[in-house]
Amino acid sequence: MQTIRVAIDGPSGAGKSTLARAAAADLGFLYVDTGAIYRTVGLFVQENGLDAGDAAAVAAALPGLRPELCYDGEGRQRMLLNGRDVSEEIRLPEISRYASAVSALPPVRAYLLDTQRELARKHSVIMDGRDIGTVVLPDAEVKIFLTASAQVRAERRCRELEERGTPQPFPEVLRDIESRDYRDTHRAAAPLRQAEDAVLLDTSALSFQESRETLLRIIRERTGL
Repeated sequence: MQTIRVAIDGPSGAGKSTLARAAAADLGFLYVDTGAIYRTVGLFVQENGLDAGDAAAVAAALPGLRPELCYDGEGRQRMLLNGRDVSEEIRLPEISRYASAVSALPPVRAYLLDTQRELARKHSVIMDGRDIGTVVLPDAEVKIFLTASAQVRAERRCRELEERGTPQPFPEVLRDIESRDYRDTHRAAAPLRQAEDAVLLDTSALSFQESRETLLRIIRERTGL
């Protein structure tokens, strides 16, 4: 059976994970949150007291890292680090900074590339991240660049943190998002950019349901589903 690959890229806080997960459920596809994989690497680096910017030190530690992606009974992606479920820990704000730093390291990206591609070989997937359409799945049937203004993304992130019981001041969240945007777009290894053949979807003025319907329409138009 032919598999369909949907690549969704975009900046931090654009709603990629939430929308991709919902669309995957609607279509019966496997949802792959690559950001969670990098967050797991970031957590590993933090727990081992490594400098996230030291490519040599991080590369030397990678053989001791075993990130696993699995799914619970409701189809939600869970991340395991050497057999331990770290799905909640990797969402802490400080791990976001570690994830951003390690994702800029070529040894880390090379280490995880085959893992991501193997999932897309075996399943129809909606995979989201920063370089899915440009590097990981450059020949994906559907490519979407999902974005929103920094202000809107910071507002959404604040609501999410508050719901988790880890609130942060809006100026701090906005500053973190703008800093991450700069790092993601200026890194040497696979910088964040819109693939030439990707559809731009700006959700700044859209509700979640409107964004979901638009995303599904784009996928169906390009695959004939």
